[in-house]
Amino acid sequence: MASSSAPGGSSVPSAPAVVRERSGGESMRAIILAKFGGLDSLVYTEIPKPLPKDGEVVIKVRGFGINHAEMHMRRGEWAEAAEVSGIECVGTVDSCPGGQFLVGAKVAALMGGLGRTINGSYAEYTRVRVSNVALIESELPWSQLAALPETYATAWTCLFRNLDLSEGQTVLIRGATSSFGQAAVKMSVAAGARVVATTRTRERFALLEELGVSRVELEVPDLASHIAEAKRLDAVLDLVGNSTILDSLDMLRRGGTACLAGWLGGLDPIGDFNPLARMPSGVNLNFFGSFVFGTPGFPLSDVPLHDIARQVADRRLDASPSHVFSFDDIHEAHRVMEAGKAGGKMVVVLD
Repeated sequence: MASSSAPGGSSVPSAPAVVRERSGGESMRAIILAKFGGLDSLVYTEIPKPLPKDGEVVIKVRGFGINHAEMHMRRGEWAEAAEVSGIECVGTVDSCPGGQFLVGAKVAALMGGLGRTINGSYAEYTRVRVSNVALIESELPWSQLAALPETYATAWTCLFRNLDLSEGQTVLIRGATSSFGQAAVKMSVAAGARVVATTRTRERFALLEELGVSRVELEVPDLASHIAEAKRLDAVLDLVGNSTILDSLDMLRRGGTACLAGWLGGLDPIGDFNPLARMPSGVNLNFFGSFVFGTPGFPLSDVPLHDIARQVADRRLDASPSHVFSFDDIHEAHRVMEAGKAGGKMVVVLD
């Protein structure tokens, strides 16, 4: 397959890497990526329903989140893009040959190649590896459940695995107005941590204050030079990325940890990074990317999605989506995302 150059010099195929499922005689409605480009690249059609395979789960999709990854796939900015996009979903088990999940059980699924190397969730059914599926038994509406998998599974892992955040600690969340950042703020506040958050514009201060942060700082590259908690922070969740992570390390107390988990500030690498000369002694740096969910050591079942859903049901955690679209409104959902007007996690619900 021919290639073309993407932003940043990476190589992408000139047409989506089409993944076609074996036909079982049944068809389903799906949104396929017909080409790389604008909103008209997403086309409604009928394709074969995926057949069950050992080690995989066929899920009847009831809802899915909208992610920037899917926008980049649609534009052809990623090296891999399946015929059916969508990296996460919630729904019910349609079949599970290995018996790991009961038919009819409510589940969440994400990553494991969804939307990239295997057909994703922009369809009535999808097929996912067992290790990328987790129970999410809850009476919450599908619109709220659909807001949880990618955003809250990733935020929970960063906060409570990578950063080991606990009640009473102080955490700085950089890039806090993104959907991921808002989820991290909400979960940190619910856990009893003191949260300092950053955003690039003063207009977003009120939003973060409403979420319960102790203070909002304007995001600048040298925040460590004037933040009141310099050298006293327990943790930093850095979603801005390579352009700020060294500055984040300078704010930590001895034994504190910074977790790099986003690139809102771009993907340019850190130039001439010498840890011996640049990292403060006694601090920790780690990384988390949601693409590891489902790989050895990172089963999705490790994330307590059912407990997160219970916190939402008990009103201890607000995970309400910013927009809820129908399956027929995928073009509008991508338009809002592309315009930067999501304002939080957007979801699609299937009737």
